[in-house]
Amino acid sequence: MLLFCALVNAQTSSITIKVLTQEDKKPLLGATVYIKSLEKGTITDLDGVALFNEIPNGNHIISISYVGYKSEERSIILPTSEPLVFSLQEGENALDAVVLQSTRSTRTIQNIPTRIEFIGSEELSEKTMMNASNIAMVLRESTGIQMQQTSLSSGNTSIRIQGLDGRYTQLLRDGFPLYGGFSSGLSILQIPPVDLKQFELIKGSSSTLYGGGAIAGLVNMVSKTPEEEPQLDIMLTQTQALGSNANVFYAERNQKWGWTIFGSGQYQKAYDPEDDEFSNLPLTKSVAINPKLFYYPTDNTTFWLGINGTYDDRTGGDITTIEDGQNGIHQYTEENISKRLSSQAVFKTQIDSLQSFNIKNSISYFDRNLEIPNLTFEGIQWNTFTEATYHKLGKRADWILGANLYSTSFDEDSETLQRDQNDITYGVFVNNIYDLSDQWILETGLRTDYTKDWGFFPLPRVSLLYKSKKSFSSRIGGGVGYKIPDIFTEEAELINYQGIVPINNDILEAEHSYGINLDFNYQTRLSQEVSVSINQLFYTTMIQNGLLLNNIDGQFQFENANGDIVSKGAETNIKFTYKDFRWFLNYALIDTRLNYLEGNPQKPLTARHNAGSVFMYESEKWRVGFETYYTGTQLLSNGTETTDFVTMGLLAVRNFTWGSLFANFENFTDRRQSRFSPLVLPPHNAPNFPEIYAPTDGFILSLGIILKPFGNKPHH
Repeated sequence: MLLFCALVNAQTSSITIKVLTQEDKKPLLGATVYIKSLEKGTITDLDGVALFNEIPNGNHIISISYVGYKSEERSIILPTSEPLVFSLQEGENALDAVVLQSTRSTRTIQNIPTRIEFIGSEELSEKTMMNASNIAMVLRESTGIQMQQTSLSSGNTSIRIQGLDGRYTQLLRDGFPLYGGFSSGLSILQIPPVDLKQFELIKGSSSTLYGGGAIAGLVNMVSKTPEEEPQLDIMLTQTQALGSNANVFYAERNQKWGWTIFGSGQYQKAYDPEDDEFSNLPLTKSVAINPKLFYYPTDNTTFWLGINGTYDDRTGGDITTIEDGQNGIHQYTEENISKRLSSQAVFKTQIDSLQSFNIKNSISYFDRNLEIPNLTFEGIQWNTFTEATYHKLGKRADWILGANLYSTSFDEDSETLQRDQNDITYGVFVNNIYDLSDQWILETGLRTDYTKDWGFFPLPRVSLLYKSKKSFSSRIGGGVGYKIPDIFTEEAELINYQGIVPINNDILEAEHSYGINLDFNYQTRLSQEVSVSINQLFYTTMIQNGLLLNNIDGQFQFENANGDIVSKGAETNIKFTYKDFRWFLNYALIDTRLNYLEGNPQKPLTARHNAGSVFMYESEKWRVGFETYYTGTQLLSNGTETTDFVTMGLLAVRNFTWGSLFANFENFTDRRQSRFSPLVLPPHNAPNFPEIYAPTDGFILSLGIILKPFGNKPHH
């Protein structure tokens, strides 16, 4: 028996493989190490090390790969006493490493059980050329996301994820919840995308990660940071609808200090494509500035401080009134003047190779004045956010522990109807990612929030990832969410907050949600030049105690629904790649039912069927994209069914060493709601505005130039 055991031990070996960068010999975390003959693989740890046990002695081919680096194969003979070290060379088509912030984890996107949709700098730059003034275009063309316009006069737009109202989605910037409340639908219009490097979207309940409000999901916008090479981008855009936009971004870093500064200006003349004497795009004057200062006292510590300021003035309505003032029947305008000032401070340090500590704080001030004939609604909102997190890595488990304090205070400037609201939320959370095996990864989390006036909210969540050794992976996850009541809903925005009584804490309850999603991913290479990837998602979210606005004796009062809101559906995304060509196909089924109404009808202004096709050609000199989007029929609040419609767009970009020239033909078939039904109903001096279910501005041609004095890196 002893002789037999000795023979068995002699036939296998344990091997340690270390993966480094060729240029600076730094370890690569998350590199894939694969033994072809055994179909066995793993990824490297923080030290760039991968360990295999009980590998049969003999000749084996080991493959090493990492995003943005040239893959390497090497034949080895076991047993061996020599250390196995691989040095990967950066590829010619190197991509920036995908570092996600939304989950607070340092793992790669392929090894996180939480389902995250990532919009990188390449796709973001395309959407910026289509609309450089705000982020609506970036979000509108993501599967399962609808940008719901709530006002023709101001252009107010709310984001709906999987059929749920905008108040159920958290908008974050660099992990800070800066947008929401009184700013609501204006926030989408006041965030230029030029200084952003990526978007991260988590669909489904994410309250465990970031607290109340993330019932439908969250959108985290990640800003550009300074690098050793200075960067200067100047972008100028002009539209045929008499809209002008200018953006400037500069970034630079030396050994200890770095800085970025972003400035944006927009002027839009009131635009009336129907000649019905009412604007489809409001007269807009907007300015934004965002400087940041970075300090790097050591290689492991970073501190940065940022200030964001925005002034925005939008006036829509009767064209004659806008241009010449009130006169006869020309009386109606809606004016929104808003001012935003916010600060962000972040300190993060790597204690050692396994532990890190972050602390962040923001203070946000928002002042808005909404004025229509015979009504002025104005107020000031203050938000503060402070969070501390501790992150520890282990061989098989990652831990994140944190605590945060969030406050919001709204002070209405009115002598008659005071709708002030003050809320303070204390939260503690813990999150764990555990490698059950090479194929199975489990993520669990628990947050407990305490909100003054509304009580405690325990928020558990769990996600499980399975990934095969080759081309298939699947995720299933679910969680609990909540949302405390406030007056800033889409229904309230539609009536300009007129006649709405204050929130009554004694009769209202917080909204609660339960959500689950399941997705499947498959990608394969059909040949050296052709690849295919498919993602299929199924989801269900249920909301209890939904907040409704009801008309009671001429006053509008908030009440809890006596039935559930249930949104369920599916999303399909398919991508084909051939040489310099890419083809994206997507389809979304959105079935959102209001179970508190008789017959459980579909939620108004929610198309059940949506589909899209994007065809792209990209080379170092040219980028050309053709888009087609289908929006199915919708129900209005009165039960009327709308028509379905198709929109098309074409983008052409010519790259040079000094920058780029571009032309974007947005909605060039000129699909707009006025072709199907009126946008404005009489009387002219006090018009009525039907619900908006289709584009209102029609065809928009944008011509622009991007100047890069320090050189234009080619896109791949």
